[in-house]
This record gives sequence, structure tokens and C-alpha cells, in this order.
Amino acid sequence: MAVAVARRDGRRVGPRAWEDGPVGSAVLDEALKKAAIAWVSVDGGAARGLWCLPLDGTLIVVSGPGEQAAPGLGEAARASVRLRGDTGGLIVVWDAVVSRLRPGTEEWDTVAPQLANKRLNASGTAEEQVARWARDDCAVVRLTPAEEVATTSPDLPDASGAATPRETPARVEVRRPFRLHRVRRR
Repeated sequence: MAVAVARRDGRRVGPRAWEDGPVGSAVLDEALKKAAIAWVSVDGGAARGLWCLPLDGTLIVVSGPGEQAAPGLGEAARASVRLRGDTGGLIVVWDAVVSRLRPGTEEWDTVAPQLANKRLNASGTAEEQVARWARDDCAVVRLTPAEEVATTSPDLPDASGAATPRETPARVEVRRPFRLHRVRRR
């Protein structure tokens, strides 16, 4: 793994630069440690709830065939990430540098098995999962906090952030609710 490097102005750059830099807020640190779901938006698009693995102050996300859908995340350079707190409410919004892990690299060999072990409802062993991700060209990405300051309370937006549901073939409109027994009026 690369080491953070100091610049002339004293700020550090690199994969873990945020620990000592301006983003190193306690809220972001704690949210990253406890994250299980992250709302990730690529190129200003709609945010998608993605299962993630917190690892060394970053989030690891897998997407692709047979996994969760995250269009554009594997090819993106940056993304916007929203994390929730213990009560379920939004507590931090931050920009992430997206780096895709490639099969056969040392980083892949270290991170992919950890991710596969934490994957719920997976068919097969962790080794089979990792092999399938490599074979099917699934995107395993690391989301690292960028140098910019994360937005925390009280600077979070007042709007709910709710969006209209996306179109899906799974949605079927029903005429009336089905009743098993006849309802008597009194």
C-alpha cells in the first residue's frame, strides 16, 4: 500500500492522508468504522445504497454481475458518499477518491478475501466468490476520503434527500387488496 507524502504546505496526500489532514474529523472516523451501508453517488447521479466493508479508514464495495448494481462506480475517479449514524440519520457527507482493485495484484489478494468473508448470503466459499469476481469482471473498489473537508452537522442539508422511486419491472400495481374472509358490517 502506498504511503502518504507531505506537500510543501504541510498537508499530506495519499491513500491515508485524511487521517492527519483536514478531513480527519472524529465523526467521519467513527462513521467509517461502523459503516455497513453507504449511499454512493457517481457523477451527480442518484445515490444508491451499497453494502460496504470498512477497512483501514476506507470503504470497500463490490458491484457487477451477480452482485449489487453500482453503474459507473468501477470506472469513476470520484464519488460522493453519505453515511448514517447509530440512529439511522445522515451524519456525514464526503467526497471519495475511487480506486479499482485489479485481480492478481497484492492489494486484490489481501482485500478481496476479506470482502468475500463478510458477504452475506453468498453461495459457495470465499475463494469461489473471489474467483467469480475476477472471472466476471466485477468491480471491487476502494473509496478513500478525499482531501476536502467532510460535511457534518450542522452543515448538512435540511432537505430530506428523498428521491422518487426508480422505474423497475418489479413494481406491479394492484387493483384492490385481497381479502381472505368476508367482512361483516354491523
